[in-house]
Amino acid sequence: MSADNELSPAVLRINEVAPGFAARSTLGEVSLSRYRGRWLLFFSHPADFTSVCTSEFIAFARAHESFSKINCDLLGLSVDSLYSHVAWLRDIERSFAVKVPFPLIEDAGMVVARAYGMLDGSSENSGTVRATYVIDPKGVIRAIVWYPMNVGRSVGELLRLVEALQATEKEGALAPEGWMRGTALLEPVAANMDELDEPREGEAWYYRERRE
Repeated sequence: MSADNELSPAVLRINEVAPGFAARSTLGEVSLSRYRGRWLLFFSHPADFTSVCTSEFIAFARAHESFSKINCDLLGLSVDSLYSHVAWLRDIERSFAVKVPFPLIEDAGMVVARAYGMLDGSSENSGTVRATYVIDPKGVIRAIVWYPMNVGRSVGELLRLVEALQATEKEGALAPEGWMRGTALLEPVAANMDELDEPREGEAWYYRERRE
């Protein structure tokens, strides 16, 4: 496994280019570059054969088709070995009748985790890692979501997040709290008086829903 230029631990930020890498996975070797042209939800989990991680993988597997429909791939990572990954995913299929259709990469050397700032440079394990990165088709990080080890992510919220990023980019608008596909987006705040429309009832100059 390798990360481009053997990157040292760093804190990544939104709108930075995601560090490239190549790694073995449960579906063969994968690299970040293969996802160019598509959105990617890249997420790490603390360990195989753990309860919260299992619940997340079941939910991600069930939502895989929904992500695919919005041109978004899923890619998981942990520091467990490839053999552990394969055994765990097979047991999930046997125990819960859910087949995980996306790759899970091994990062035993913690090279990728450190390149993405998931671990402190002196860390010897990944016990606190539950990080998620939304990467756009150009390879740019558009969102970063971190959860503690003891709380599982909401896969439905991550799907909503990707949809909101796509919609706001396409429409040049903003997504309000709880925005869902098919509901109104918000206009960017006007830069000058000439850009202001007459507010409708329930609106203000700084809060205007996108009009059809």
